[in-house]
Amino acid sequence: MTTPGVDDAVQEKPEKEPVTERRLHPITPLRRAWAPVAVVIGWAVHDPDQTQRQLTRLTTTTLLIALAVIVPAAALYGFLTWWFTHFAVTDTELRIRTGLLFRRTAHIRLERIQAIDVTQPLLARVAGVAKLRLDVVGTDKKDELAFLGEREARSLRAELLARAAGFAPETAHEVGEAPARELLHTPPRDLALSLVLTGATWGSLVAALVVPPLLWMATHSVWTVLATALPLLGAAGASSVGRFVTEYDWTVGESPDGLRIDHGLLDRTHETVPPGRVQTVRIVEPLLWRRRGWVRVELDVAGSTNSVLVPVAPREVAEMVVARVLPGVTVPPLSALSRPPRRAGRCVPVWWRGYGLAVTDSVFAARQGLLRRSLALVPHAKVQSVRLTQGPWERLWRVADVHVDTGANKTVTARLRDAQEAAELLKAQAERSRTGRKGARPDRWMV
Repeated sequence: MTTPGVDDAVQEKPEKEPVTERRLHPITPLRRAWAPVAVVIGWAVHDPDQTQRQLTRLTTTTLLIALAVIVPAAALYGFLTWWFTHFAVTDTELRIRTGLLFRRTAHIRLERIQAIDVTQPLLARVAGVAKLRLDVVGTDKKDELAFLGEREARSLRAELLARAAGFAPETAHEVGEAPARELLHTPPRDLALSLVLTGATWGSLVAALVVPPLLWMATHSVWTVLATALPLLGAAGASSVGRFVTEYDWTVGESPDGLRIDHGLLDRTHETVPPGRVQTVRIVEPLLWRRRGWVRVELDVAGSTNSVLVPVAPREVAEMVVARVLPGVTVPPLSALSRPPRRAGRCVPVWWRGYGLAVTDSVFAARQGLLRRSLALVPHAKVQSVRLTQGPWERLWRVADVHVDTGANKTVTARLRDAQEAAELLKAQAERSRTGRKGARPDRWMV
């Protein structure tokens, strides 16, 4: 006997659409095939003497046979890892299934995704493919899908963000990528000149040119000189040419899903600064930039590696971009920053003049540095804890440090404040943080 209406209700209940699994781009096996070759190269670099002895024992025929085995084996490995890698998008998560011998399935909940970056290394640009890198709340390592067709990568990114924003699965495909309005573009000439006027560039270059000759005169050892010179030359290149190549064509655009950053001369990167996840903004002003009025803007983002917002720009333009990433925040002028008391010079001679503090209705702002000024802005809602520290010498001169900890595991410090002022600041900041979190906007996409 059946209850009337039950069978009809069961029949009327819509069936859940099956999950469709997809594979990566067919060019992906070429990337994966390098793994066995990299193991062989790593072994050779680890013990070069043993490698040389083994190679001298091998005949030409043996080498050809070895290549005939290694190359197909590497190709087979790349093909199998690609064949057993699938991904699928459901109503609530992105599912990535990998593993040739040991299976691994990653379930990434869409509401936990805070940024999705599209990156294109040089060879990937030539091949017309891209990789998706996902910043997920609570994880240090980024999950990635490498590689997808360039158009498919951007379409998948838009779909994931639309679903994370709450759009229905059947309409998420139609939403597409949100439009962006350009806020800032860094001219290559300004970027190159800013690197020339940066002290770190010249410091690393002078060290690379001076230290190796001194070591040669002291040791007459070629290996010692090379072991020291190569890292120094690498640091000099990274601080000048490397930064220019990475930050070339830097563009910041505003969209409903956050601030978008596109940059790169050889490897193109499309990053997103997620809304509501910025914990600290730093406005950096090197000494030689002040005459031109240039600054650099850096970020601390919870759970993300995005650290640069503006590589170089006039101060008023940079402050306009900061107002977009921290809505309702106004950067305090230098005249609004109060210095520590003069007796603080007994604790930190000369450099005490570089410290400053300003607390507004929206941010805790602390400055440090004389030659390279750095102004850190922490919204009250992002403060996780407040601490006061005072060493023996500071107690003698009645000064103390106030530390503000953020959700990005970073700390901003107001140095050498008057002891009574620091105690009052500690209590007031705890109250500002509590009330700020109540009125904070939700960390959601497209709201």
